[in-house]
Amino acid sequence: MPVQLKVYDILGNEVATLVNEEKAVGYYEVEWDASRVASGVYIYRLAAGSFVSTKKMMILK
Repeated sequence: MPVQLKVYDILGNEVATLVNEEKAVGYYEVEWDASRVASGVYIYRLAAGSFVSTKKMMILK
């Protein structure tokens, strides 16, 4: 199943692509070194097959 996990800034600019590959059904963890981005609100979007979830996260330094 194709899986994508992307991070966007609050203006909608893509900041990082954390996953963009075929994955088998299961549970996965992804670590992201966010030291190169500024503190603030970011949006992440997870798309796996027909499932899509978009949520906000806050990075504080």
